[in-house]
Amino acid sequence: MSDRPIALSVVHLLAPAPFGGLESVVETLAAGQRDAGVAVHVAAVLSNAGRDHPFVAALEARGLPVTILQVGGRQYLEERNAVASLLSRTGATVLHTHGYRPDVIDAPVARRMRVATVTTVHGFTGGGGVKGRLYEWLQKRAFRSFDAVIAVSGKLRGELVAAGVREDRVHAVRNAWSPAGEYAERSEARRALGIPEDAKVVGWVGRMSQEKAPDVVVRAFAAAGPGLRLSLIGSGPLEEECRALTASLGVADRVTWHGAVPRAGPLLKAFDMIALTSWTEGTPMVLLEAMGAGVPIVTTAVGGIPESVGPSEAQLVQAGDVAGLAAALDAVLRDAPAAAARAASAQRRAETELAVGSWVERHREVYAEAMAGRLRAR
Repeated sequence: MSDRPIALSVVHLLAPAPFGGLESVVETLAAGQRDAGVAVHVAAVLSNAGRDHPFVAALEARGLPVTILQVGGRQYLEERNAVASLLSRTGATVLHTHGYRPDVIDAPVARRMRVATVTTVHGFTGGGGVKGRLYEWLQKRAFRSFDAVIAVSGKLRGELVAAGVREDRVHAVRNAWSPAGEYAERSEARRALGIPEDAKVVGWVGRMSQEKAPDVVVRAFAAAGPGLRLSLIGSGPLEEECRALTASLGVADRVTWHGAVPRAGPLLKAFDMIALTSWTEGTPMVLLEAMGAGVPIVTTAVGGIPESVGPSEAQLVQAGDVAGLAAALDAVLRDAPAAAARAASAQRRAETELAVGSWVERHREVYAEAMAGRLRAR
């Protein structure tokens, strides 16, 4: 066996949604790796969208090489053949997958080609009925075959080890924050979102699904002081239910629905505070973006969130605690200096502990271990 170092060439593979935390992580990581001199390529499995897909367009705007694998929902053989061709063409030494489909369907292709396999586990929804639980079980089983598994929080790492993934192959690597462009200042951001300049606004950003608990922020907002407005950025299966809830609680006239907003992170200074209400999380990108923006944060203490912010950086409440969340929202308005101090502390933490450079280097270390393990297995 040669002692010569193996060249590092990374292919990131995912089936992207138009927007989301996972997509933001891949974009930030790929750009950081490219800037650090790593040969990196991104592949997007898409069924019907092309270069106009928001994720693809964002990568191309940053000059990142992107390949679209245009396959239908169950065309698994065609998809695997396309992945094999891409790995061969790029000379990949690492396939880094993100999400259920590439973890389960595509990673075995790389292993057959003796390419090291690494996956990032961004978290689980904790629901989805029988079908969702089956998919989660299959994905956790698939993790056991990877050369390295990256968990975005220490808590998630423990869950993966408990699920049977080899402890020496699971690495806790928190997500990093990188301002992809400057944050818009408050007035500019408010004009972009159509928010009155003098309004006191709590912002909520995410997919409107069960695990993100948009209904909880609606209930808490309704229970908070009457001087607030609520702005929700995102869409999803619970949107209509939440719209109906605002009407039944008598607050519909103080709620703005922005829908899906491309690249919402630079607009977060529009808000007087950001609320995160999830039942389950990894390390959410909207939290890191709010920290970087210096906006007061009220959040549930779930998943990897307490590893990124403590009481000196944010108001932390228990998941589902509507009264506690309402009180925390009111406290931000009642004691603005204390809220500003927490926000400034969170911003400093984002700029130091969560910087991209060390995050990229940590990934390089994980890749080196994975490639060495794959080489020994030959």
